[in-house]
Amino acid sequence: MTDKNELARQTKLAFDFIQKLYLETSYLIKEIEGLLLEEKEKFVICRPSGYAVSARSSTGLESVFVNFWLIKKLAVAFIPEDATKVEKGQTNTTLTKDLKIIYVRTVFDDKDLEQPVIKTGFLTNIEVKQPGERWIGKFEKMMSHLTYNDQKIFIEPNMVDYEDVYIKLKGRFIDHDLYDLNDSKTVYEKVIVPTLKIYRAGK
Repeated sequence: MTDKNELARQTKLAFDFIQKLYLETSYLIKEIEGLLLEEKEKFVICRPSGYAVSARSSTGLESVFVNFWLIKKLAVAFIPEDATKVEKGQTNTTLTKDLKIIYVRTVFDDKDLEQPVIKTGFLTNIEVKQPGERWIGKFEKMMSHLTYNDQKIFIEPNMVDYEDVYIKLKGRFIDHDLYDLNDSKTVYEKVIVPTLKIYRAGK
């Protein structure tokens, strides 16, 4: 039987590792942000409620909610500068026919996933099916909905063709092994270049 001192040591190591993983992921997202800002579209990070990621989490004690105590997935989006406005630390992006968003989704753990991945690509043909106070026709209002319904939206690994009672959208994505992205050059060559290629060609 493992003694309590060893359990305490393993617990500390586990939390230290997860914290470092989250921190390194934040640096990666900021690196992607900086590189995309230099592109001709001058992408800016989507800020639904400030400078943050969108993630599903919980503090509920029911077993089904305990599974969300630890963040296993998170997402950010990037919008061409001329398609949004920054007001009081938040972006304000009106849904238009031609709006196309770069969407970056990090998956640390999931069913049948062998190692953490980052999925990059674009969302387009974005429509609100029930306009009203809940959605107000802004992309930022969709971010939590996308996060909450990610298992349905991303049912196909690299293609999105999703519709529910509230929204519909399409997209295409590329997978990258998270642990392969160790420096700026690699991020640019393996993430930014292929992502922009499908973004600019995508409809």
